[in-house]
Formats: sequence, C-alpha cells, structure tokens
Amino acid sequence: MVAVIGAFQFVEAAADANDKPLGTYLSRVVVPLAEPSASAFGASGEVKLAFAMPAEEISYPLDVHGDPSALHYAWVRNGDTALVTAAQPLTGDKVSVPAKAGFYRLALLKSGQQRQVEGLTLAVLVPFEEKERGMLRGYRIGTYLAERVRGKTPPPEGFLEIEPVDVDIPITRHLKVGDFLNHDQPGVWPSYAAVNPKLLDKLELVIAEIARWHGANAVANIEIDVHSGFRAPAHNRTIRRAARDSQHQYGDAADVAIDANGDGRITAIDSRMVGLAVEIVELKHPDLVGGLGIYTSGHTSTNYVHIDVRGRRARWRGGG
Repeated sequence: MVAVIGAFQFVEAAADANDKPLGTYLSRVVVPLAEPSASAFGASGEVKLAFAMPAEEISYPLDVHGDPSALHYAWVRNGDTALVTAAQPLTGDKVSVPAKAGFYRLALLKSGQQRQVEGLTLAVLVPFEEKERGMLRGYRIGTYLAERVRGKTPPPEGFLEIEPVDVDIPITRHLKVGDFLNHDQPGVWPSYAAVNPKLLDKLELVIAEIARWHGANAVANIEIDVHSGFRAPAHNRTIRRAARDSQHQYGDAADVAIDANGDGRITAIDSRMVGLAVEIVELKHPDLVGGLGIYTSGHTSTNYVHIDVRGRRARWRGGG
C-alpha cells in the first residue's frame, strides 16, 4: 500500500511539474502508424516512387496499425513538414494528388497531429501537353517521331520535374531519381525526365535474380551503374549510332553496368550474366518483355547492357 501511494504521489508530482493533469496523458490522441501496402511497391516489391498526373485520384493502399477512424490526409513536399494541400477525409484507398508537379509524401492527420507515411514518394508529373515547340518550361526536349509521323510510338504521358534537391530521392531500392537525368543540359534546372514504372520493376527483378545466384543476402551488396536513363529526343539525335526512335526517349530503357560475378570489375562476363538474368526475368514476367542489347569490349567503361520494356522481344549485340 505504501508503495502504491508513493507511486501515485510521484505521478501527481510529475503532472504538477509539467503543469498538466494526469488525464491529459491518458486522453492524448496519437496518429496511428501506417505504411503503404505491399502492392504499392510493384512486382519487384522494391519500387519506391508512385507516379500520377496533377490533381487526379489514384489508388494508395495503406496498412494502418491502429484506429483509422477520423483520419484525414494531406500532402507535404518531400523533405518538408508543411502541408501543401487541404486536409481530406481518408476513406478507402483512393486519394487526390496535388495539382502542382513535384515530389510529395502523404501525411496522416488526426486531432491536429501529423504523421508522414514512410517508404513511398509520390511523383506528380508535368503533362506532355505543356511542351511547346520542343521546349518544356524552358527546358529543351525536342520533337517525338509520333508528333510528325502517324502510327509511331506515342510520347510519354508526362515528365518528372527534377530540382537539385530531388536527385537523391530513392526511386527503387538500388536507384535514385538522378540516375535517370537527361545528360545534355547540365546546370539547367528544373530538369525533366520520363520514367516507366515497368522499367524500374524489371531492373530490380534483374538485380534480385543475380543476387539469387550468390545467396539470399547478396541483394543488399549489389550496385547498379546507370550509364544512360532518359534521353530527350533532342539529345538522342546527338548520340552516335542511337536508334532514331530509341526507347530511352520514352523512359522505357536504361543502359546499366552490374558487377554480376562480384569480382570488383565490370567485364564482358558481367554483361553476359546480366543478359541471362534479363532472359529469366522475362520468362517469369511476360508483361515486362522488351529489348536486350549486350555491349562488350576490352574496356571496362564499354561493358554494359541495354534493358527496355518496349512490349516485344528484341535482341542484339554491340561493341565499343
């Protein structure tokens, strides 16, 4: 009894010291912890960027660990805490995205408190229709073949708008936004890039396949070097031997180098091993079928693999 009384007095003293009654602590409302559902990360489970057009409604499935009643949501700029949209009730898995292009995090709100959802960033795209005479908000894009010739591959629906602070945002487990920057206009910001989520899934599945050959824990140690991601049409025309309607222009392709055998070097053997991994991934995931170009030479810098998701099988070899 003495111990119980002493404990109660200690709590009362603590409450008095903070000038708050004990009931304040017992009735405090806490925003429940929540995380994106597993389905939000693509077939690979490793895609960390969701894509949307301005002001559209998208599916954003959440696993809420706690009482979901009276929950609202709003959006904050990536790396910030200030709300940039009005709070809306969270009902079901549908959310309305911001009207302005950029990178955002979902914030859950309850009784004046805020908790950001970790693990998935929203990228609101700049619509293709904003491009005028080959320029997008002062950035040179060029002209897509479909803009001049009917029946060709449609241009991308929209582009990521990238500022210097955005280049290190994770786009997958092994890739970041900066890996897909167009390389012909250094120092011009914002920069713009088209990226196909299917390509992100395919690249991560290729890495996972290579890791499987080395053991379950190897995936964390595998690095991928993106030689070329997005290439705007204006830039693509300056690339020697580049296809006129290259998949890079649509965000469907990446030229990558991976130390697939783990010997610390990038050689022709690595390119062939990556090619094998691509073949296996396409067998397991027919919806990700596309092009595979294996480039090998005696120079480390020219051993790489072209991977794309054009929707039909294409194979070739190149040298440097």
